[in-house]
Amino acid sequence: MVKINPYLNFDGNTEEAFRFYQSVFGGEFLAMQRFKETPEADKLPADAQDKIMHVTLPIGDNILMGTDALESMGPPLTMGSNFSLAIDAESREEADRMFDSLSAGGQATMPLQDTFWGSYFGMLTDRFGVQWMVSYDPKPVYA
Repeated sequence: MVKINPYLNFDGNTEEAFRFYQSVFGGEFLAMQRFKETPEADKLPADAQDKIMHVTLPIGDNILMGTDALESMGPPLTMGSNFSLAIDAESREEADRMFDSLSAGGQATMPLQDTFWGSYFGMLTDRFGVQWMVSYDPKPVYA
């Protein structure tokens, strides 16, 4: 079954925001990875090293995810459009189909590819301006 979860982008205060959400909804973080823990860490400025690369907080049967949107890694963050919908596909083929269909008339911002964290992953903006993250995880972390 395909799952869709919100993915939030913050301007350097992801950890603060997610600790707040944790205080509201409870639960334990499934992941909290900092940029300094990634293979590309040596290419990032010193002030970005402790920022959050990825965090996940389960809320009921859903997962709230987030990151610090580093200015050095893309366009500046715009509040109000600082989120994506993350889709977890059940196969690579399904991920390809959904990615290709959603990006038709839109723009692929990161083609589907195998990533260092083990997912087949890509990002796009559809023709209506909605940002999507499509992922297939052969060994799902979130069940």
